[in-house]
Amino acid sequence: MIRLTRLNHVPMVLNSDLIEHIDVTPDTVITLTSGQILRVRESADEVVERIVDYRRRIYGPEGRPTRPRQEPDVAGTDEVVDQRQDLV
Repeated sequence: MIRLTRLNHVPMVLNSDLIEHIDVTPDTVITLTSGQILRVRESADEVVERIVDYRRRIYGPEGRPTRPRQEPDVAGTDEVVDQRQDLV
């Protein structure tokens, strides 16, 4: 999601995956895959830069999704061990 500003100064957040193409006229015109057209105050270069920054935050500089570090589920492991001991 990227933050943009409509021509009337109203802020908006756009799912950048829905962008089909960006036209550069006196205004920046974004056409979505749904056919909807948005006119924004940011230049096409600014929109592209925000998309790249967003995707780097999501996928990291190497292009792979980043995952938060997860701690092992110690409680769940103990329960499995306990159940096995009960079966013996």
